[in-house]
Amino acid sequence: MLGICLDNVRKTVPLVHNITNYVTVNDVANILLACGGSPIMSDEPEDVEDITSICGGLNINIGTLNQRSIQGMHRAGKKAAQLHHVLLLDPVGAGASALRTNTAVDLMEQLPFTVIRGNISEIKTLALGSGKTRGVDADVSDAVSDENLDSAVAFVKDFAQRSHAIVAVTGAIDLVSDGQRCFVIRNGRPEMGKITGTGCQLSGMMTAFVVANPDRRLEAAAAAVCAMGLAGETGWSRMAPGDGNSTYRNRIIDAIYNMDGAALDKGAKYEVR
Repeated sequence: MLGICLDNVRKTVPLVHNITNYVTVNDVANILLACGGSPIMSDEPEDVEDITSICGGLNINIGTLNQRSIQGMHRAGKKAAQLHHVLLLDPVGAGASALRTNTAVDLMEQLPFTVIRGNISEIKTLALGSGKTRGVDADVSDAVSDENLDSAVAFVKDFAQRSHAIVAVTGAIDLVSDGQRCFVIRNGRPEMGKITGTGCQLSGMMTAFVVANPDRRLEAAAAAVCAMGLAGETGWSRMAPGDGNSTYRNRIIDAIYNMDGAALDKGAKYEVR
């Protein structure tokens, strides 16, 4: 069911404009290429409207903010909205500082996001107006678990309805909802948390998946989450003695590069609530 979403990315090669985290910009570009998409990066305010006009989707990641890039985010977002492009917000570190929180809230209020993707602490900050993060990581007290799964699913559905967006919460258990249905996804490895930027990579890849599947956007977002988690499992299975997190990062990208729809359907672990 979800594998067709990956196959459609490879067939259509969606061009994705990324205003993203300086720490992970190269990895975001590489994973987009690995899944079959095409990346372009620009945050210069005088450049972003032209760049986003030739793309099918815009991925906005607030991980390394400055006043120039914030202006670029708004200008690109407004142009993408005018063109009815897919818009994704990754509110990295929302709750860690006033600038991050206020920027994410302002973007949400002014732009019609198709997808909002973050960890549970970031999403709670946007939904509730308060929260706590450990830098850009989720606070352990917020973590989605089997014990609080029912309430977490209800929370994500409610925020998706209120924000008129698909909401993807990623962590040990991933939740992806359009307000009516919620995919509960259990792919991935805990060691993925030792790599900087797996979430940033996922946001770029998710934008491509949603662009390539306009008639099944919820399934496309869930497919991207499953694919990233499955790549983490596959990459970890290929680790050799002496390999570390740098090698693991590359093995995850390689696993995406070699994945097809059939492999994704076979390896995806999810239920729909």
